[in-house]
Amino acid sequence: MFGADNDHIVEEDTADNVKRVIPHLHGAQETGEADKRLQVLLSDYFTSADIEHYIFWYYTPLALAFTDHFSPGVVIYDCMDEVSTFHFTPPYLKFFEIKMFAKADIVFTGGYSLYEAKRNLHRHVYCLPSSIDKEHFIKARHLTEDPLDQKSIAHPRLGYLGVIDERFDIELLENVASLRPSWNFIVAGPMVKIDPFTLPENDNIHYLGPKRYDELPDYIAGWDITMIPFVLNDSTRFISPTKTLEYLAAGKPVISTAIKDVDRPYGKKGLVHIIHTAEDFIRAAEEELAKDGEKREEWLKQVDEFLDRQSWDRTWQVMIQIVHDALTANVENDGETFEGGIPV
Repeated sequence: MFGADNDHIVEEDTADNVKRVIPHLHGAQETGEADKRLQVLLSDYFTSADIEHYIFWYYTPLALAFTDHFSPGVVIYDCMDEVSTFHFTPPYLKFFEIKMFAKADIVFTGGYSLYEAKRNLHRHVYCLPSSIDKEHFIKARHLTEDPLDQKSIAHPRLGYLGVIDERFDIELLENVASLRPSWNFIVAGPMVKIDPFTLPENDNIHYLGPKRYDELPDYIAGWDITMIPFVLNDSTRFISPTKTLEYLAAGKPVISTAIKDVDRPYGKKGLVHIIHTAEDFIRAAEEELAKDGEKREEWLKQVDEFLDRQSWDRTWQVMIQIVHDALTANVENDGETFEGGIPV
C-alpha cells in the first residue's frame, strides 16, 4: 500500500492460522525505490518476529526484486500463467523469471501446456492443474431463485463467468449473438485492460459486472449453457481455465474455443464442446438445447466420475509431499506430471 506517513508493516490474522503481512510505504509508487524499502521492511520484520525457518512460495518472479536476499529452506515457484505474453507486462519480467528458475527448488505449473513449456528449464517441474471447490459449485444444480439482475433475462441463456480482457473473443460473441438474436448471452465479470466501448452492444448480450465468489453458483444455476469464448493467441496459449471445472460441477454444458488445456482432457473425454467458428458454436449449442433428460443424465454421470478424481485436498497432498522431499534434500519423480493429484 502506498501513501502512508511512514514505511511500516501491518499484520492481519485471518482464519486457519494464516497471517497477512501488508507493507505500507511512504509516498507514491516508484518500483525501484519501493523494492529497496521493501527489502528493509521485510528484513526487519523477520528479525522482530524471530522467523528463522521458512519456505518461500512465489506466484510471481517479480517478488524476487525485494526478497532475493533471503535464504528460505525451500523455494517454490507456482507458475500459473505465461504472464510475459499478457498486455502491459513489465519488460523486465522475463529477466526475473530466469532468476526464479535459478533460485527455485520446485516449480509447479497450473496446466499441461505450461508444464510442456517449462519442463526443460528446471530439474524439478511438476504439473498440478487447478482443481475445484466442488461443494460450492454443485450447489448450482439445486438452486432455482435467480439473482435480481438476471431474473428478467429470457431463456435460452448462454453464460460466461470471469475476467473480460484481451483474451476474450469479442468477435465470436458478436457473431453468435447476431446469428441467434433469440438467445441471450450473459457476461459476468470485471473488465480489465480492455476498452468497454470495443465490446458488442447487441440487445441480447447482457453485461452484469463483477460478482462475489459466493454468488457464482446463483448465476450459473440460471444458465442453459456455459461458454469459454477465448481467442487463440499468445495470451491464451498456456492458460488452463479453472472455470471449466466450475461449470461442469454446476452441471452445465460447456462450449469452449480450442484452448489446448480445455481440449485436453475435457474435449477429448467428451465433457466439453470444442469449437473453432461461430457456426461450430451454434451447432454445439443447438445440440445441447435439444438434448433430452436421459442424454443429459448420461453426460452428467461422466462429469461426476471425472470430478470424483478432482479436489484441492488431493492436489495439496501431492504438493506437500514434494515440498517435504525437497526439505529433506530428496526430491523424487523428476518432472513427473500429475492430474488432480494422480500421477499420469
